[in-house]
Amino acid sequence: MSSIFQIKDRIFYGWVVVAAIIASGFIMMGVNSSFGVFFKSLEGTFDLTRATTSAILSGRMAFSSVFAFLGGWAIDRYGPRVVFSVMGFFIGLSLILTGQATSAWQLFITYSLLLAVGVGAAYVVMTSTVLRWFDRKRGLALGIAGSGGGLGTASIAPLAAFLIASFEWRNALMILGGMAWLIILPVAQLMKKDPYEIGASPDGTAPGYQTPEVEQSVTSPQKVPLRRMFRTTSFWSFLFISLLIAFSVFFVITHIVPHAIDLGFSTIESATILSLAGIAMIAGRLIAGVITDKLSAKAVAIVCSLFQFAAILWLVRIRGLWMLYLFGLIHGFALGGFATAFTVLIGRTFGLEDIGKILGVLEIGIFVGATLGPFLGGLIFDANSSYTLAFLIMAGTVLARILLQILLKQETMR
Repeated sequence: MSSIFQIKDRIFYGWVVVAAIIASGFIMMGVNSSFGVFFKSLEGTFDLTRATTSAILSGRMAFSSVFAFLGGWAIDRYGPRVVFSVMGFFIGLSLILTGQATSAWQLFITYSLLLAVGVGAAYVVMTSTVLRWFDRKRGLALGIAGSGGGLGTASIAPLAAFLIASFEWRNALMILGGMAWLIILPVAQLMKKDPYEIGASPDGTAPGYQTPEVEQSVTSPQKVPLRRMFRTTSFWSFLFISLLIAFSVFFVITHIVPHAIDLGFSTIESATILSLAGIAMIAGRLIAGVITDKLSAKAVAIVCSLFQFAAILWLVRIRGLWMLYLFGLIHGFALGGFATAFTVLIGRTFGLEDIGKILGVLEIGIFVGATLGPFLGGLIFDANSSYTLAFLIMAGTVLARILLQILLKQETMR
């Protein structure tokens, strides 16, 4: 028995938190990306138009921009145990109530609003929690924690499709809601705000011991008032970069499968592009996590953006299925690497004292870009019966993002 406790003492509790975030992220991000699986069921059951059905998701994105900021504020004030518990409860409640909806207007409450409470702040609360727990291995920890979302994206959608085929869409939603409660609520109890809550230091150094880098961050925490942060060029650069990355990425997620079908490939062959991108995204997160612990996070983000630019230009010339699969692998890997490097760069620039609040504000840019990108892509296709112009515009937004990253200066604000 004593050996068990000795092993437990050797394990830095931050890795327990990372494991809990992987499990939570699996459900949160998986549910977050599975709306398309239920699209046809909702459309047919409630006799909706495509625009109205899409508006259910658009409503959730709009509500999520609000709850992302509220979640960032709450994680700083109440800690991850409370916030993850609340989010998990609302995810389960949303899915179960949506499965029982009898009118279309109810979906805008049960799905658009309630699910936004559950998943709107997912990125903010998961990222800010990891940033507080790790110093020297921050990039690696972010990469590992982010893999839960990638696994959820790759797993929940096919699971939902199986459940719909087996039990119909209403029961499928209620089963997923029960899964959310069974997984998120227990693991949320493992969460702690930061290592000082248990008398340790970041990365598992002994209680009371501080490396020079940690000592500086502990004795002189950077607490940046939002009104002061709004005056910095770094903040606005990060905000527009967030908007531009979401603009291009959500365009690709929304339109790559229809584009492949237009080229003559089957739905299963076309959907495989997203599966490959999800797997590559996990690898990108992990590798970038290791690299950013040793090299410049800004440089890693720029390199990943260059690969994304090349991948989107590649779409203009693609005709074979293997070319689409190669696109999915490159784009997914680059996106995963960029996400990790960009998050590390935010933490190094603004400090960690109010990191949840800062990420919550930046998340607003992501939701704006995620709303505009797919919509613009659809408009361009309707006008031209082709995505070529849309691909070129998306490539241009990536170039603009690269320029902003090159000009970005790390600011130390005290």
